Order: sequence, then structure tokens, then C-alpha cells
Amino acid sequence: MKRMLVISDIHGELEKFERLLETARYHPEEDQLILLGDYVDRGPNARGVIEKVIALKEAGALVLKGNHEDLMIKALTTPEERAWRRWAQINGGDMTLRSYGFTEADFAVDDNAETFIKPTVQSEILSQHLAFITNLEHYIETDDYIFVHAGVQPGTPISETDPHTLMWIRDEFHTGYSDKKIVVFGHTSTDTLHGDTENFNVYFGMNRIIGIDGGAVYGGQLNGLELPSQQVYMVK
Repeated sequence: MKRMLVISDIHGELEKFERLLETARYHPEEDQLILLGDYVDRGPNARGVIEKVIALKEAGALVLKGNHEDLMIKALTTPEERAWRRWAQINGGDMTLRSYGFTEADFAVDDNAETFIKPTVQSEILSQHLAFITNLEHYIETDDYIFVHAGVQPGTPISETDPHTLMWIRDEFHTGYSDKKIVVFGHTSTDTLHGDTENFNVYFGMNRIIGIDGGAVYGGQLNGLELPSQQVYMVK
């Protein structure tokens, strides 16, 4: 069985991502890399992270979609004002756009306009990356594990769960999960799970849930979980 290495919530932190892979001594021929989503937004180099993720997927990594990819897709492919503002103005999409070479003048919204006019941001590389994240899966299930961005719906088979839930759920999953398989997830930074604003270490829940989002883009750390040994790697 290949060693599995699981990483989540990179959020544009390419330098930390590359250091973590080096620290964990990742070798695609020998290891199974699993990435749980949130490659974009808030951090400085979303474009670079997506480029790296594409290359890693081509080398055999398994890659899932996170809620920030979900936000990005909706903002860039629909005319909805709420989707655009939620992504570009609230959840760090402005940093993602900057990484693709756009400036604030390119994506700013005229708040004095009578009707919402969605900014036009287009480039070939952005279109390619948008197509890549659009086609990503929402979960991976093995005999022993479930890998997912946010969590699972307690009591509902994962194959029957709305993908939105798999990318967005929090408390109901954290406290309500009770099945036999171990669920490895990101999305909720581990300081929240630990109840300690200074503890960004991997969270091993008593109900067979393992949270690995170390809040790297918030001054925390980028965690990597090795399975089945449960060894942890991290970079700050």
C-alpha cells in the first residue's frame, strides 16, 4: 500500500506548499498525494498553486474541490451580483485575480451605478484553470477513509449527499459524525476545532474525524498528514 499524504487549504501559499512537499519527502512514484481543496483566495499566488496542482494531478495526485473553488466558479461563470461580491470582495477573490495579473481597476465594481455591472476579467490561463477546478471531484472513499473538503452529512451516504454540503458543512459534521470510516477534512481551521486560537496542529477527533486545515493563510501553518501512520508534517 502506498503511503498517503493529505494536504488541504493551501490558499495561494505556493512557497509553503512546496516546502511542505519537500519536508514530507513526497515522491509521486511511491506516494499517493491527496489534496482536499481551497487552492485559491486570500494568499499571494493562487495561479502558481493551481499550476502546481495541475502538474501534481498529472503525476498521479488525487485532487478535490473546495468551497473557495466553488465560490470562484460561481463568480466567474454567472452574472449574479451576490456571487461576485461574495468572492471578490469578501472571501479573497481579489488576491486570486491579482495573481493572474489583473489590477483593482480591472475587477472593481461601481457601487454608484444603478444596476450591477459584472467586471470582465478574461485570460487564456484563467479560463484553463477555471475549467480544471470546475471538473474536480468532491470526495474520495476507500475501505478505511473518506477524504472530503469540509465534511459529510451525518446519517446520509456520501454518494447521496449534495456536493454543496461536502464543501461547506461544519458543526453538524464535527459533532454529529459517528460512522466507522475515518474522515479526513479541511475547511475549518484546527484552532477552531481545538478551541485554542494558537493551536493549528492537526485535530484528531474522538469520533474518527481528522481536521488538517492549519490556517496557513491566517498566520497558522500548512499541515500534511501521512496515512496510515498518522505522522504529521507542517511548515509555517
